[in-house]
Amino acid sequence: MSNYFVHESSYVDDNVNIGENTKIWHFSHILVGSNIGKNCSFGQNCVVGPKVKIGNGVKVQNNISIYEGVEVEDDVFLGPSMVFTNVINPRSFIVRKEEFKITLLKKGCSIGANVTIVCGNTIGKYALVGAGSVINKDVKDFALMVGVPAKQIGWVSVAGNRLEFDENNIAIDSFDNSKYKLQNDEVILIEE
Repeated sequence: MSNYFVHESSYVDDNVNIGENTKIWHFSHILVGSNIGKNCSFGQNCVVGPKVKIGNGVKVQNNISIYEGVEVEDDVFLGPSMVFTNVINPRSFIVRKEEFKITLLKKGCSIGANVTIVCGNTIGKYALVGAGSVINKDVKDFALMVGVPAKQIGWVSVAGNRLEFDENNIAIDSFDNSKYKLQNDEVILIEE
């Protein structure tokens, strides 16, 4: 007996690894060679793979396809109907599978509903991308991104709260009192 849940309307191909306590809901398909961590959740109508790696604690909302070339680290949130691309210049009459670009979503980032991520970009740790945005370049750790194309409008904490820096370039998130430093246009979590 498996230690994960797959709804009876979903398909899981052979040669797939799924971690314990992961849930795959209605009308989804996990393709061959995919690796999914533990404690993940996939909403209805999701497609994963082939050969996709997904970390632990990832939340994938409804209507998302995660294609070959995408890697998702731990604790990432993917909002409803967000989109990944995998080829820069697709044509239906030209096979470009060898041209798939690598897209990396780093630990703890959150992607809003209906976001499009153009392939070949990296979304930094704990970054937050607002709903409807289009990502066409790399995103820094802790960056707050919005718009088409997306532009950085600020910084967020691990908890996803907007950071306000003082005259010493220090910000403290009231949620958990975590402390951050803005240095050389990058945010660093200060471990104490």
